[in-house]
Amino acid sequence: MQSVDFFTPVVNDPYNFGRITAANALSDIYAMGASPLTALNIVGFPPCLSLDVLADILKGGAEAVAEAGAVIVGGHTVEDDEPKYGLAITGLVDPRKMITTVGCRPGDQLVLTKPLGTGILATALKGEVLTEKDMADAIAGMSLLNREASRVMMEVGVSACTDITGFGLIGHALEMAEASEVGMVIDSQALPAYPQVFEMAHIGLIPVGSYRNRQYYLPRVDGADQRSHEIIDLLADPQTSGGLLISVAAEKTGLLREKLEATGCGAFLIGHIEEGPKGRMKIC
Repeated sequence: MQSVDFFTPVVNDPYNFGRITAANALSDIYAMGASPLTALNIVGFPPCLSLDVLADILKGGAEAVAEAGAVIVGGHTVEDDEPKYGLAITGLVDPRKMITTVGCRPGDQLVLTKPLGTGILATALKGEVLTEKDMADAIAGMSLLNREASRVMMEVGVSACTDITGFGLIGHALEMAEASEVGMVIDSQALPAYPQVFEMAHIGLIPVGSYRNRQYYLPRVDGADQRSHEIIDLLADPQTSGGLLISVAAEKTGLLREKLEATGCGAFLIGHIEEGPKGRMKIC
C-alpha cells in the first residue's frame, strides 16, 4: 500500500517540523495495520533560507522514518517560495488482516489515541500568541508515531480505524460512519484536548481549514447547535499527525485501552456506534 502527504511548517523548529511531517505521512499506513517499508522525500525549499534549515528538516524526517523501521530511498526537491516537506510511504499489509474504515458495528466503542487541537495551537503559534514551549505537549504528541497504537489494535483485533488529520475528528469520523453504514455518537465531555486549546479557541484563533470542515460536515451532525463554540472548534479542527480513531467491540474495549496506555499511547473513550441514522453523527 502507498500514501503521500506534505505541508508547510506547523512549528518553527526545522527538526521538529521534519519529524512531525514524517509521523503524519506514516500515519495512513499505521491506520490500516500496515508496516512501512520505504519513503521518498518531497521538498519545496526557498533559496533565501540556509541549507542548514533544510538539513534539520530532513534529519527530523529521517529519524522518524528510521524509528518506524523503514528506509528513505530518495526523493525530489524543487525551489519554492515557502518551505514544504512531506513523504511518499510504501508499506506492506496482509489483505486478510487489513483494517479499513469499513467494519464499524452497532455497540462498538470509539477510542481515540491522541488529544485534539493541534490546528488551533499552530494558528496561535503563527500569530505569536503562543511559543513552542507553550505547546510542548502538542509538539510531543504530533512527533509520536502511531506505530505502537497500530500494533496494539492489530493484536487485540478491532472493527475499523482511521487516523485523524486534515478533516478533523468530525470529518474522519463521519467518513468512517458513512463507509460502515452506521450512526455514531460522540460524547463532547469526553473529548481530549491539548493544554490551552480551549483558551485559544475562545479568543478566535481558528485555522481556515476548520471553517471548511464545519461547512461541509456539520449538516450531517445532530446536536451541534446545543454545544459550545469551543467544542465545535475542537471537533472541526484540522489535525497534524493526529491519533487513531478505533472502533472496537465493547468486550475488547478494556483490553485495548489497557494495552494502549501501557505503551504510552492515549486511550480516550469518546463515543460509540449505533445502527443509525447511517452516515450521521450525534453529539451529546
